[in-house]
Amino acid sequence: MSSRLVGVGVGPGDPELVTVKGVNALREADVVVVPVMDSGERGRAEATVLHYVPEDKVVRVVFALNERSDRTRREAAWDAAGERVAELLRRHASVAFATIGDPNVYSTFTYLAQTIAELVPGTVVSTVPGITAMQDLAARSGAVLTEGTEPLTLVPVTAGAAVLKDALAGPGTVVAYKFGRQAHEVAEALRETGRLADAVWGSALGLPEESVRPAADLDETPLPYLSTLIAPARREGGRGGKL
Repeated sequence: MSSRLVGVGVGPGDPELVTVKGVNALREADVVVVPVMDSGERGRAEATVLHYVPEDKVVRVVFALNERSDRTRREAAWDAAGERVAELLRRHASVAFATIGDPNVYSTFTYLAQTIAELVPGTVVSTVPGITAMQDLAARSGAVLTEGTEPLTLVPVTAGAAVLKDALAGPGTVVAYKFGRQAHEVAEALRETGRLADAVWGSALGLPEESVRPAADLDETPLPYLSTLIAPARREGGRGGKL
């Protein structure tokens, strides 16, 4: 019988935002893998998982999280992590991989699944969706993500502030991920496109150090890497104006 690898989205940090299906998948798996940085500190995924499964069921696997400058180091870390998970799949019928947010949205799980397909052919791979940071920030700030025919654009600012500025020049809501290190450039892009007034940003959502504030407060102070921004669409014409 083939082993199963399931990527489980565990939300942006608040353990109450893990779905019932996600909790069941974590509990039903033989082991639960959580990604950690090589510095070893407990990440959001691990902290969330430990609300639902015992610690002796959790396996910490090092990934080169946030590594963008050294591709060789990053891919070596992916390979090593893939080998570790492949070893678990050869010994267990089911392995869950917990990822913050959703496993199909900018997730490390994508790279792991590709590696496992090569290392352990026949492994059945599936995912359980999770609440994303943009959904949580919208709920905590009162920002409406979309109405009527409005488009929604999601931009990782690690692609460059110019990509964000192009999106902000468009008609719909823009969400920016991973913009903390470029907070000043993001604020400038919002100002230049006239999108600063209604925009909000948040970090550490659902955690004790949570911050949810107007984007107008952005300055040159670096923010946490995983900060999220919502710039709502320009809305005119009253209720249902874009239906």
